[in-house]
Amino acid sequence: MVITNLIKKKFVFLLFFTLLATVIFIRRYGSTYPKSLLYPKSMESCPRSVSKQSITPLKNTKHLLVSAFMDQRVQGFDIRLIGIFRRDSIQELHCFFCCANYTSETTPTKVLQHSDNFGFPFVTTDIMCRIPKKCSATHVTLLTKPKPEKRADWLPIRNKKTNGGAEERMDFTVCISSLFGDYNNVLQFAQTLEMYRLLGVNRVVIYNTSCGPDLDRLLRSYSQEGFVEIVSWPIDKYMNPSRGWRFSEYGGDIHYFGQLTTLNECIYRSMQRSRYVLLNDIDEIIMPYQHDNMKSLMDELQKQHPKVGVFLIENHIFPKHHFEPSGRFHLPKWSGVPGINILEHVYREDPDRKIYHPYKMIVQPRMVKQTSVHNVLQLFGQMYKVPLDICRTIHVRNAMKNISKLQELSVDKRLWDFQEKLIPNVDKVLHNSGLLK
Repeated sequence: MVITNLIKKKFVFLLFFTLLATVIFIRRYGSTYPKSLLYPKSMESCPRSVSKQSITPLKNTKHLLVSAFMDQRVQGFDIRLIGIFRRDSIQELHCFFCCANYTSETTPTKVLQHSDNFGFPFVTTDIMCRIPKKCSATHVTLLTKPKPEKRADWLPIRNKKTNGGAEERMDFTVCISSLFGDYNNVLQFAQTLEMYRLLGVNRVVIYNTSCGPDLDRLLRSYSQEGFVEIVSWPIDKYMNPSRGWRFSEYGGDIHYFGQLTTLNECIYRSMQRSRYVLLNDIDEIIMPYQHDNMKSLMDELQKQHPKVGVFLIENHIFPKHHFEPSGRFHLPKWSGVPGINILEHVYREDPDRKIYHPYKMIVQPRMVKQTSVHNVLQLFGQMYKVPLDICRTIHVRNAMKNISKLQELSVDKRLWDFQEKLIPNVDKVLHNSGLLK
């Protein structure tokens, strides 16, 4: 019995000494000793180079990466990366993962160019791949060769499901893409966002390349409040973005400062956190005509059309050079604020439906795979054109038709139904931004 106890004590002593010696060895030589001899290859820590930019050049290619999302809606794949690829330089690529605390082997990819490119050299592209078994992936990047690399610009994987608690989602997010140039239409922007707030929108996401100084002040104010999420979008640092929609007419490398890419990115960014996403331009309002808010509108539409994931809303132009004659909403206090006062424009063009007429959309993001500007390219479920008496898009801008007589236009004062709350709310946000004295 005594001998057995002595053996146990010696074993414990040797084990303690071995562990202590190992710790001392790693602390003293760990920084210089070959890592492959200290740890198994599969346990090497992930590199620390994580991209913090909204656009990341892909090494050894002409392509750009934007973001990565968990997406297991398509059988055989786990990850969807969104990128901007040069159409004439598509090549074989491989996904490379950071698995919590070690790097994985690579997995093959499927590269999916979006069908809408409008003739431009660069196109929005999805890259699909699988996560290796037993890999708790946190970050991903793409490689041009199947061999793993020590240095890589990692993208965080978004939309990962978290454990515990019921998932919380807001009801409505508005996605506004491609703000560029010296755009400084402050008054219309403030009216649009405050109108959306009255309709029950929870958040507005804006992709901003550049804008005028006054609009920048307003954006920062909204961002600090939390109502607007600004995504920096320096696309002009990587290519020559077009200011138009068609390559043959406007030239450049990509359509409207990458508008198609930002719309798709916004849908995936909102997929786990928003029940619906509204896709429209900065000077448009998707307006219900029989409901006081978006929630009651969509509750009714969804009840009537349970399999629909994309609701098409027809765009109607209110020419900005035609003014409501009484001048009721020509408010002197707004005279020093740059931009259009949408309350003054009540004359609506009836679209010529014999030619192509664009729609804007309200979508369930989880039912969309790829989108364009006026229609969805790939989806799960169905699309539905919402009748005009229920909802339409109010778009105050230059006229599309050459109309000289007001009698040829329809009078539409729907915005006036909200004026009692809209005007003081606009005053407040302009005052908080220092744009209204």
